Amino acid sequence: MSESFDPTAAATRIQLCGRLKADVDGVHVTPRLRGQQGRVLLAYLVLNRGRPVSRGELVEALWPEKRPTDTPAAVRTQLSRLRNALGTEALAGRNTIELRLPEDAWVDLEAAERAIRTAETALANEDWREAWIHAHIALNVAGRPFLAGFDAPWVQEVRDDMVELELRSREIIARSGIGLGGSELGVAERAARSLIRSAPFRETGYLYLMQALVAAGNTAEAVRAYDDLRRLLGSELGTAPGAEIQALHRELIG
Repeated sequence: MSESFDPTAAATRIQLCGRLKADVDGVHVTPRLRGQQGRVLLAYLVLNRGRPVSRGELVEALWPEKRPTDTPAAVRTQLSRLRNALGTEALAGRNTIELRLPEDAWVDLEAAERAIRTAETALANEDWREAWIHAHIALNVAGRPFLAGFDAPWVQEVRDDMVELELRSREIIARSGIGLGGSELGVAERAARSLIRSAPFRETGYLYLMQALVAAGNTAEAVRAYDDLRRLLGSELGTAPGAEIQALHRELIG
């Protein structure tokens, strides 16, 4: 079994997805940020920690459209609130700012990335249970909104990465569920159908749906799934399904 995914073991815990939360030494400090801009500042510095960030860069990140009347003062206010929330040692520098968190700090997005890498390694080794567990961990984070109600180019980049993370998680859940069989076949089928809804041109969704249906004894429905893909690709892209899914279809109708 790989390293346990236990956010409660860290003294500093930051949840960026869903409702943004920051806990320091067991104390919930998010209210000290006082408003959306403080949460945005925390999220930006967490995602860019390990490097100094200029105040000008912070202005672009926090106010991508309309700037406050006194921008330097607004930046100072937000940084002061962040220091009050996380502790004075958390922010280093004056002209450039660098966030410093404890080595064992838990951040949900980083934990999700670790989980998906563990899941992919387990999948390659056909360790279906390990892959299934860690893909669900990643999905639990990726399925939550990031900074809802605030839009900026850097925020959209994170959201795009989360969409891809969610798709990868569902792919692994589907494939590992097929490998586990039994009651997990239903989970695999649902994950595959969700993949198809979210990314209809991503053939893995159809492949895993067909494999899950075949494993459950529903070959006719698997053939219909192939036909749906064939018609979609033909009408929208003028292409045919890939070799692997075509081979499975020939096996089913042969």
